[in-house]
Amino acid sequence: MAGVAFPRKRLRRNFTAETIAKRSRAFEQFLSHLHSIAEIRRSPEFLEFFFLQDLRAAQRLTCTGMYREALATWANAYRLQDRLGVCGSGHFLLTLAGLAVCHQELDELGEAHGCCEQALQLLEAQGSHPLLGPFLQAHVHLAWKVGKDKRRSEARLRDLREAGPPLQPQPTLKECLIKEPLE
Repeated sequence: MAGVAFPRKRLRRNFTAETIAKRSRAFEQFLSHLHSIAEIRRSPEFLEFFFLQDLRAAQRLTCTGMYREALATWANAYRLQDRLGVCGSGHFLLTLAGLAVCHQELDELGEAHGCCEQALQLLEAQGSHPLLGPFLQAHVHLAWKVGKDKRRSEARLRDLREAGPPLQPQPTLKECLIKEPLE
């Protein structure tokens, strides 16, 4: 932190454009420095500061059926996570689930399908993940609705079912989203 120095406050002229610009640049440097330290970047406090509050608010709005408002909040959380470079996290997958559910509920099926495709690309390398089955189910359904190819997702879903325990009802993406505790 020795390399990060904020401009000193003054008795007067704290609100001049020059002073505000200097303090803004110093704050950007401070955040950039914090983000460069992996332990801080992954800490709950850092994540909470940037986007966990948005995720909780979006989840509440989704649970109460306020999809238009939830969509805006999910989208903001998506942008923040993208800029912070945490797109491989479970929070990001939950954000994609929120976006997919809200788009689907608002009858924006192409956008919902795109969110599912992005999530499935992130889950490609993982053999199993709690959201894999629900994302595959949603993708198959949405692909059918928008007239896209669904064979690969159907095959992955079939393989997942055959590899797992005896057939149990899989929760939907919306059910997973509502039940997921955000910590």
